Amino acid sequence: MNKYMRKMVLGAIVIGAISGAGMGSAHSETLTLSTWVPATHFVHTDFLVPFAKNVEAATEGRVTINILPAPLGSPPQHWELARTGVADITWGNFTYEPERFKSIWFAEFPNAGTNAEAQSRALWQTYETYLSDMSPYSDVKMLAVGMLGGGQLHHGSKKIVAPDDVANQKFRMGGPIQEKLLSALGAVPVAAPAPKAYEMLDANVIDGSLHPLESIVNFRLEESLPHHTIFPNGLYDGTFFFVMNKAKWNGLSDADKAAIDSISGESLSALWGKNFDVQSASATEKLKGAGHEFVDASPELVAAVDEVYATMVSDWVDSAKSAGLEDPQAVLDFYSAAYKDVLAK
Repeated sequence: MNKYMRKMVLGAIVIGAISGAGMGSAHSETLTLSTWVPATHFVHTDFLVPFAKNVEAATEGRVTINILPAPLGSPPQHWELARTGVADITWGNFTYEPERFKSIWFAEFPNAGTNAEAQSRALWQTYETYLSDMSPYSDVKMLAVGMLGGGQLHHGSKKIVAPDDVANQKFRMGGPIQEKLLSALGAVPVAAPAPKAYEMLDANVIDGSLHPLESIVNFRLEESLPHHTIFPNGLYDGTFFFVMNKAKWNGLSDADKAAIDSISGESLSALWGKNFDVQSASATEKLKGAGHEFVDASPELVAAVDEVYATMVSDWVDSAKSAGLEDPQAVLDFYSAAYKDVLAK
């Protein structure tokens, strides 16, 4: 081989190596995930970490997720962090921004259910059928939605059974739906994030607090809230999103999109709910073992909540129409039917 040919071959090898390296980097992506719970919380250990591992496996290592050690903003800011691309993936509560997500309020009303896995599946089906094309949902890539499994009523010094027991009691609550509910029942709602409950109870600022049962343990409220009132279909609930920046999603290859889709959606929503069910069952066992008092809400108290629920639905139908939801009652009916269907399987 002459000198000229050797240079040509060498040049081709170098160009090929550079081209190959470029192609490799173009097909690898590290996504940032901002979360606002500590690394010891079960949402981190049992939901976020497994999802990151599953994405890496499903994409054969082309897409990895870096779970940031500290949040890039407060919990209510996490939708915007993903929408604007400050973080690639985030999660949070829809009703941290109640006006923006008025169309999904129905799932936080009383009687939304007490099985978080079935609720989360039903909410995903409802989202896909009625909400996914609406603004603001269409501004991001929705990876999953989730629910709590029914929030209940907890008190620091006495059992709450009848409507008169609720009157004038100060309860910490977390959003406009819970505020309307407590006010209608004659209680005094006090707005504060769930992690603030301990110090508020310790300072006698509140008498009780609204939480799913898992939160009594996970927020270390066992000594502060020993009395638990159980509503058969849940007193209220919470709705959560798990989203990705849309531009970042669109920049992935079709193969990687398909791979991530295969482990997202309803199956990922179910995983969210299953984790909450496991945590709530464990918390119930632990609290009963510690001598906590569990009572069922009386028929009169359940009836009072049902009356408030009917008014809330009527008001929501009108406001959700103004927010762009064509047939809000059909959305609520679909969710309720889907929940019962999933629960029966």
